[in-house]
Amino acid sequence: METIHGKLVSVLSCLCAAWIVIVCIVSGHYSQSIKLLPAEPGNSAAMSELQAKVTASHEIRAVFSSQPPAIYFNRLRNNTFFRKIKKPRRYQGLEEGLARARASIRKAFSSLNQSSAIDGEDNNEVLTGDVYRNPGAFYQSYVEMEKRLKVYVYEEGEVPIMHDGPCKDIYTIEGRFIHEIEHGGGGGKFRTRDPQLAHVYFMPFSVTWMVKYLYKPLSYNLSPLRQFVSDYVSFISTKHPFWNTTQGADHFMLACHDWGPHASRGHPVLYNTSIRVLCNANTSEGFNPQRDVSLPEIHLYGGNLNPKLLSPPPPTTPRPFLAFFAGGLHGPIRPILLNHWMGRDPDLPVFEYLPKEMDYYSLMLQSKYCLCPSGHEVASPRIVEAIYSECVPVILSHHYVLPFSDVLKWEAFSVMVEVSEIPRLKEVLTAVSEEKYKRLKEGVRAVRKHFELNQPAKRFDVFHMILHSVWLRRINLRLG
Repeated sequence: METIHGKLVSVLSCLCAAWIVIVCIVSGHYSQSIKLLPAEPGNSAAMSELQAKVTASHEIRAVFSSQPPAIYFNRLRNNTFFRKIKKPRRYQGLEEGLARARASIRKAFSSLNQSSAIDGEDNNEVLTGDVYRNPGAFYQSYVEMEKRLKVYVYEEGEVPIMHDGPCKDIYTIEGRFIHEIEHGGGGGKFRTRDPQLAHVYFMPFSVTWMVKYLYKPLSYNLSPLRQFVSDYVSFISTKHPFWNTTQGADHFMLACHDWGPHASRGHPVLYNTSIRVLCNANTSEGFNPQRDVSLPEIHLYGGNLNPKLLSPPPPTTPRPFLAFFAGGLHGPIRPILLNHWMGRDPDLPVFEYLPKEMDYYSLMLQSKYCLCPSGHEVASPRIVEAIYSECVPVILSHHYVLPFSDVLKWEAFSVMVEVSEIPRLKEVLTAVSEEKYKRLKEGVRAVRKHFELNQPAKRFDVFHMILHSVWLRRINLRLG
């Protein structure tokens, strides 16, 4: 009898277990629990699943379009992923603060969209509306950033590749940002030593120094760069919990070297999920303007701005040349420009190599427009040099996302010319009315402060504009 009873109990137990499994499968709980497992960096199927899950999740309303009907839902992968995982308790306070920031910015969008100027904390900080997509929303977003944003800088690693970068060449911005966020007065108010309080986490490696110390010249083998990034992310994700909590979505890297995007491929989750701040902002090579940040390329010879650019001549000073360019013959666009215009027209001086008796910056200061064609990669330091010279930039590029275009209306202070229109370049530029040219030049003067490097950093300068771009991605909003 006991044997029969025991068998009956065993059979009933099996039936109950089977029923539980069937219910879980029918309800989708079992399959969903599998989907929420973190993706392994080397597993392409898992990465595809992560991508699909992130982009399909619920969206956050963006608020900074120049026209109210253009408000749209933004699909930033970094923040939407936060909503697909169980957040630690520490995130609750951070997210509540970000929610208040979003509400404040939305209010500014509604009440100040039509305003022409927003006064800053002193009389020198006035944001005129012509060059901004929405000056009121931008100013409020900037103030919220100053009040709330905290950046944790990972302390692991040694110089020169970590915690250092170039400060005296074409990739100056890379080293200057690292130094400012770690040691500068401007970065000090944003940096936190407590990672529990951070909104974003900065990985302070220098791709330029990787190229200098790890790359074998002329080998064109970039695997040492990718391996370094892979090892670094593996190390911080093992030592700290923060990367794994969000799959790196609240982490950012910064690189001005042309090979920055290639180095980021060393870790597929970084490449696909983290915020990449890059000079080489080429959408045809994987740059995602909703998640990544376009970084201006600033060339400081010897670490300092050329004295001629510190104080450009008064706006009424004549500029005898229509447009100017001098630069090496590389990339697909410059050969077209030089083929059509080098030595062809005295109003439009175009050189491959500038004669020794001529001065590069003097010619910029004497020209109404400065031609800024892409080279091997899309970014060019000439754009910032043109702004310093109060020479209206002429953008000649494919697939280039211009810096700070979330908040700046580049059409208000530059001229975009299709590469196919290069043969008609003089006709295109002379067709710009004198009144419009004056407005463009005023726009150039208005945005100059956003491209200046200061020590220590000042409000609204390039250091703060970079941080603001990261801040926008963190709160999942876009200006425009």
